This record gives sequence, structure tokens and C-alpha cells, in this order.
Amino acid sequence: MFEVTENWRIAFPKACAGVLVISNVYNPPHHAGLENQKGILEDQLRSDYGGKDRMTLETLPVLRAYDGYYKRFRKTYHVQLQVESIVTRGKSIPQVAALVEAMFMAEVKNMLLTAGHDLDTVQLPVTLDVAKGDERYTLLRGQEQGLKAGDMMMRDRAGVISSIIYGPDQRTQIRADTHNVIFTVYAPPGIAMEALTNHLQDIQGYVLLIAPGAHTEMLKVFGAG
Repeated sequence: MFEVTENWRIAFPKACAGVLVISNVYNPPHHAGLENQKGILEDQLRSDYGGKDRMTLETLPVLRAYDGYYKRFRKTYHVQLQVESIVTRGKSIPQVAALVEAMFMAEVKNMLLTAGHDLDTVQLPVTLDVAKGDERYTLLRGQEQGLKAGDMMMRDRAGVISSIIYGPDQRTQIRADTHNVIFTVYAPPGIAMEALTNHLQDIQGYVLLIAPGAHTEMLKVFGAG
């Protein structure tokens, strides 16, 4: 179901990636229990990080690891910006379809970059690899995008499904009628495998809140070395 190339292991020693596959889910536009948990999480983030400026946040080990990765591509880690908007500007986690919201909640809680896909549209296996720079795929918003050489990416038999710098694809996006879902998380060197396991378990917990009858088919973290 999930493969890691030797090219990725060589390019990113001490990096890791995680996969969570859950079947028998459903994706309502709103879920009251999840909304309640979202409010609790937002309050916790403000309590933990309120009053801290960007430079202070960037000293956190997780953000430091992503910041170093993104700077190689002259980009800024967008999850950090989302956390800052909640903590310093009083913004809320966006209200979207429940499965996507569950992913967003875990993402801002743990600050780990995550993508979600409708498993039934994915042509398995999913392969974690390093972009050569000639790959192209269609982003969520419908724009065609070429990959940056050296970026971490994931692909299935039909093409790229996500990359760190540009995010997930349109073809395999989570939909209103999604019944089986796969979440993947990228972690540059400097982030412990245990952090990814805990992160995937957070997503799992949120999904089970939405769909108590769901079944976890896979929860696994892969290390480069």
C-alpha cells in the first residue's frame, strides 16, 4: 500500500513520513462534537503560545525543522502561519467538511504537514520519493504545477498526489461522498518518529468522533534511516 524509495532515504536521512488509512468513514459538512473539540483546541493553542512572537515560535523543534526545509525553496511554512493566525489574530480553524477539518485540527495542534486523500481514487501503491523537477500535477484549486527538484513528494500509479512545497492534488481529494480515506504526513529531519505516531493517533481520534464505526486499516511511520 505504501512504499519508500531508496532515493528518498539517501536524500533525507533522519527524515520520516507517516500513513493513516481508515475505512468506513463519512464526511458530513458539519459535526457538532468536532466543532466542540475545535473550540477546546483553539483555546489551548492560545494558552500555550499567546504572547509569543514569530521568532520565538520558530525555536520550537518542529517549526525549526520545517523552517529549514522551506527556506531551501525560498518558501514559508504555511502551517506556522495558520497557528499564528489562531493565536495572535483570534482566527478560527476553517469550517469545512468534517474529515478535512479533523486533519486541519491535528495539523495546527502538532504543526505537522499533512495531506488527506480519498482512498478509492488513489491507484495504489503510494510511493514516497524525491522530485526530479520535471513532474507536474493539478493542485486542489485546479492549477497545474511543476514540482521543485529535491522536494519530497508522494505519487500513485497515475501520478503525483502531493508534495511538501505545493500540497495535495485535485484528483484524489477528499469529497463529500468519501468512504475510505488515507492521511499522509511529511516530516523533515529533526522531528521524532514518535511525534508522527501521536499526530496520526490524533487524526484517528477525530475521525472516530465523526464516524464511530470506522476501522483503522493502517497506522504506520516510516523512517529514512
